[in-house]
Amino acid sequence: MTTHPAPTKAEIVALETSYWDAMKTKDGERTAELSGKTSLVTGARGVTRIPKARMGEMTEAGNWTLESYAFDDVEVSTPTPDVAIIAYTVRQRVKMDGKTQDLHAADSSTWIRGEGGWECHAHSETFLTEKKAA
Repeated sequence: MTTHPAPTKAEIVALETSYWDAMKTKDGERTAELSGKTSLVTGARGVTRIPKARMGEMTEAGNWTLESYAFDDVEVSTPTPDVAIIAYTVRQRVKMDGKTQDLHAADSSTWIRGEGGWECHAHSETFLTEKKAA
């Protein structure tokens, strides 16, 4: 068994960015490549198990586009050299069914390094409400 050094924060941020870039370009092959055999996803629609091939199909299908995104407040934890958890806030501009929306969310992903490299095995997104000035 090969022992790997723990990844740097920059390496994990680059993985997460690669995933978001693949979503932005609707590159289903890349999102499938970066996904675990079955990924757990939580969000506004509840909890979903998504097989690798289905993740790629979902990226390419649908009447939506990710126009832009920006991470903030990025934190990375590496409990073992082959497991990394990233959490951050993200501002994203999406177009769904012809309507553009600006969204703000807190996201996290769990990355596991296997024989084929890093794969995202879990992703969670919680939409944030903007605080109103008093």
